[in-house]
Amino acid sequence: MRDTRESRLLLVLLIAIAFALITVDIRGGQDSPVQGARQAAAAVFGPIENGVSSAVDPVGNAVAAVRDSDSRHDRIAQLEHDNTALKAKLGSDDRNRSRLNQLDKMLKMAGAGQYGIKGAEVIAIGAAQGFSWTVTIDVGSNDGIQRDMTVLNGDGLVGRVTTVGPDTATVLLANDPDFTVGTRMESSDELGFASGQGDRPLRVEMLNGKAKIKKGDRLVTFGSQADKPFVPGVPVGVVSRVDPSGGDLTRTIYVTPYVAFSKLDIVGVVVEAPRKDPRDTVLPAKPKPTPTPTVTVTVTPSASEPVTGQTP
Repeated sequence: MRDTRESRLLLVLLIAIAFALITVDIRGGQDSPVQGARQAAAAVFGPIENGVSSAVDPVGNAVAAVRDSDSRHDRIAQLEHDNTALKAKLGSDDRNRSRLNQLDKMLKMAGAGQYGIKGAEVIAIGAAQGFSWTVTIDVGSNDGIQRDMTVLNGDGLVGRVTTVGPDTATVLLANDPDFTVGTRMESSDELGFASGQGDRPLRVEMLNGKAKIKKGDRLVTFGSQADKPFVPGVPVGVVSRVDPSGGDLTRTIYVTPYVAFSKLDIVGVVVEAPRKDPRDTVLPAKPKPTPTPTVTVTVTPSASEPVTGQTP
């Protein structure tokens, strides 16, 4: 089209009409006079838009999938982290429950024997070469611990304190060959001296060579002068074997200790001895014997066999 005066007037007129239609459409809203025209345009161009959208959507979905995949990966990683933390917490809770049970058992024993104890944790073990059995505990002189104090746990006699530092102490275990403790037999009051043998039962020399002792009898500590290094009444172990006396002045027996020396964790140092000997009150209750079932066998004679006293 040539640039003439008529063409310029036509352009101005079209622009004026366009502004007028925009103004009417904005003010009319849903009742706009051009709503029908817009719907007609949508009917014409809608299928084309849908086709373009269908072509573009897979790409958009793929991008969203990649974005969501990262999100899912992060979520899975977080869940795995949470599960690991939960398992660790459950494991820690199991350990804490075990230690609480040990502490509760030890406190009950201390209460039964009226021992004043200082609770401690085993933090190190000594070298076992040459039958040296020791552990290090996390209490020392700052906690009132002194040399030659009795050490026990919820099962029985653990050992005695040999070396004391400000915050730690060394305990010689009752199964060490250099360890000796006076013992008293339950009920009969027969006295002896128990010595450690490493991972074997304690060896006990009974003062009375004619003492009547049997497997299953139990021993406690006899106690020392001024209660050091041993307080009385602490469970030591159960007789597992008795050697024949052979007419000797003493008699040797072997005792399985109550304490598992390879699994020590929570222990107690006796910082205050009982006012009186607890005797056998600290010993655990004896296990009830399992009843032996009685079987009655009834024999029925066979029909083919003759009955006694009758002639076939």
